[in-house]
Amino acid sequence: MVSAGVQYQEAFIVNDRGVQQFVCSWLPADQEPRALVFMCHGYGMECSVFMKDNGERLARAGYAVYGIDYEGHGKSSGKKCYIRSFATLVSDCTTYFLGIQDREEYKGKASFLYGESMGGAVALLVSRKEPTRWNGMVLVAPMCKIAPKMRPPPVVIATLTKLASVIPTWKIVPGGDVYDLAFKLKDKREKIRANKLLYHGRPRVRTALEMYRASCDLESRLDEVTLPFLVLHGAADMVTEPEVSEALYIQALSQDKQFKKYEGLWHGLTAAESDEDVDMVFTDIINWLNERSSPTSSAGASGSSSPICHSDLSALETDTKQPKDGSWSLSESGFRDHQDESQ
Repeated sequence: MVSAGVQYQEAFIVNDRGVQQFVCSWLPADQEPRALVFMCHGYGMECSVFMKDNGERLARAGYAVYGIDYEGHGKSSGKKCYIRSFATLVSDCTTYFLGIQDREEYKGKASFLYGESMGGAVALLVSRKEPTRWNGMVLVAPMCKIAPKMRPPPVVIATLTKLASVIPTWKIVPGGDVYDLAFKLKDKREKIRANKLLYHGRPRVRTALEMYRASCDLESRLDEVTLPFLVLHGAADMVTEPEVSEALYIQALSQDKQFKKYEGLWHGLTAAESDEDVDMVFTDIINWLNERSSPTSSAGASGSSSPICHSDLSALETDTKQPKDGSWSLSESGFRDHQDESQ
């Protein structure tokens, strides 16, 4: 299907476990793609509707964009929003992405990973799994560290670990619908909430534990990140704290890295801010990609010798809204301390 200069395609593939997964793509209709972008969506999200605008914007900018719904997410089969193994989820994405990369028509094309929220963790882990296959990453409010004030007590993790071995699929972890925290503008938030492909229930026990473990693993190895990257974060994000992206920017050994922090913006940078702010964010993303996908770009698939691109760190002291009591629930950066929503 071709619309407004973008060719959209979708299909189903079957992974090595026999699970049917939904995949889709947005391609420039009137030009050869300048590079490939592989999208990793967030927890409970999906590609075809929620990330449609992302795909179309990038395709109109000349990029071939590919996305996959994780097992149990969106149109893919599996128990809704159940992550039995984060490593398996990452392997599914890696296998699909590399298969696209290896197509004859894409030989020699630069390839970039794009991840939002939990998808940022997926992108980082895919890049770790196959470090020589990527020219860079765009990470939007990524889940890659647990902020100290969000870190759950050891007794919580011990309890969760025991429950995961007995009742892994039960939806008993406090939290659930985080749309009011993630998406700022009400009209856009309600449109997102109405998407029947998204997950609106409480996190499952195993899912919560796998996300926590993935966050801890990434946090302990941020200094192993060497791929060029752009990380973007809203200063008023209440789902993944801006200090998470700051830690990645500071600790990563990448020689080409950039951190952009947007005052007043929330978690859903590309979905539920004003049209002007969304345009600003995508302009930053596309400019960054353009600079690293041009024929004269020095970025290589295993890293870059380009000088470090420093962001403006003067705004890193911005405070975000603090929780009011001691209850714990799951967010995409682990467990979040917040006011009891049942009151």
